[in-house]
Amino acid sequence: MSPDAQQRIGFIGAGNMAFGIAKGMLSGNVLPANIKVSAPSSTNLGRFQELGISVTHSNPEVVCGSDVVFVAVKPHMIPRVLVEVSQHITKKQIIVSVAAGVTLAMLEELLPENSIVIRLMPNLPCLVQEGALLFALGTNAKGEDGALLLGLLHCCGLVEEVPEAWIDVHTGLSGSGVAFVYLFAEALAEGAVKMGMPSALAHSIASQTVLGAGKLLRDSGKHPAQLRAEVCTPGGTTIYGLHTLEQGGVRASVMSAVESATQRARELGRK
Repeated sequence: MSPDAQQRIGFIGAGNMAFGIAKGMLSGNVLPANIKVSAPSSTNLGRFQELGISVTHSNPEVVCGSDVVFVAVKPHMIPRVLVEVSQHITKKQIIVSVAAGVTLAMLEELLPENSIVIRLMPNLPCLVQEGALLFALGTNAKGEDGALLLGLLHCCGLVEEVPEAWIDVHTGLSGSGVAFVYLFAEALAEGAVKMGMPSALAHSIASQTVLGAGKLLRDSGKHPAQLRAEVCTPGGTTIYGLHTLEQGGVRASVMSAVESATQRARELGRK
């Protein structure tokens, strides 16, 4: 059994991100008995219990029984939660924050001196082990702490260590980006419905189209523009459709959406 499998893992917060990360870990080599989750209400705790994970309403209980603590609460809750558990945190524990926009400097200020802090940004497809997760190490976090986190998260999807400045960009590109892709998939399906295809079939084809295109893009290693060119026959259907998309300003809108979401992540952090 690898060393990361024996780590005791705690989650403060039981939302989709905590659930996605926990599911990813379980598909790796972490046992449900080594995970504990806390949340103020029981609403989201049932699905953790179904996986064999123990649950509680006490944040200090989670911190006291864990080697690695994921703080997976909304950004505005961070100060309150960290102040509540601060006295229970030791210098050996790794504190991993999943809160959008909250910087390592802020986290380190709220936690006891010399605490090991890592800032992580996952996204919703962690739920199906196809997430994109970036993390940045705090002042006291060492390479081996990053390696340990990587070992725990590798089954969640693509995981990489980056400079902290890229985390907010990742929030806009991938954290929020999945919703942009859903909007596009929805529009694809609506276009097919408009042209006479039944709705259920249109939505099922749209989701498969997005999945297939993404898989081919990732696995081929080609630039998206190259794959796009390969679909475009001179004078064919695709170039006509692409022309319409360009007239609608899709490219500029998507770039601006990533920019807006990134700026908002930065604002959340400042608050």
